[in-house]
Amino acid sequence: MAHDCLFCKIAAGEIPSSKVYEDEHVLAFRDINPVAPVHVLVIPRQHLASVADLGPEHADLLARLFAAVQKVAAETGVAETGYRVVANTGRDAGQQVLHLHLHVLGGRSLGPVA
Repeated sequence: MAHDCLFCKIAAGEIPSSKVYEDEHVLAFRDINPVAPVHVLVIPRQHLASVADLGPEHADLLARLFAAVQKVAAETGVAETGYRVVANTGRDAGQQVLHLHLHVLGGRSLGPVA
């Protein structure tokens, strides 16, 4: 755990969150500033700053993250209608918390991505 990382503290239970899914490797919780009716963050419990820190040794973790995305989509009712998965990497991309996380967005038409 990174000592000053907000998401590490959430994963450790030090800061409350609105959990949607969790297992020993992954936690999913509702975003506190949603941009869509469904806006859930899926994070690894292991601290990695961003997609840029992923390597071949993280293949199992990536599979677990995307399995959690599918469970979140089913649990929140967007699996059938569609959802977007976004991973912002770095400040210029809008990454606000330097802990790898996937945004699961849905619940309305999101339109095409530019």
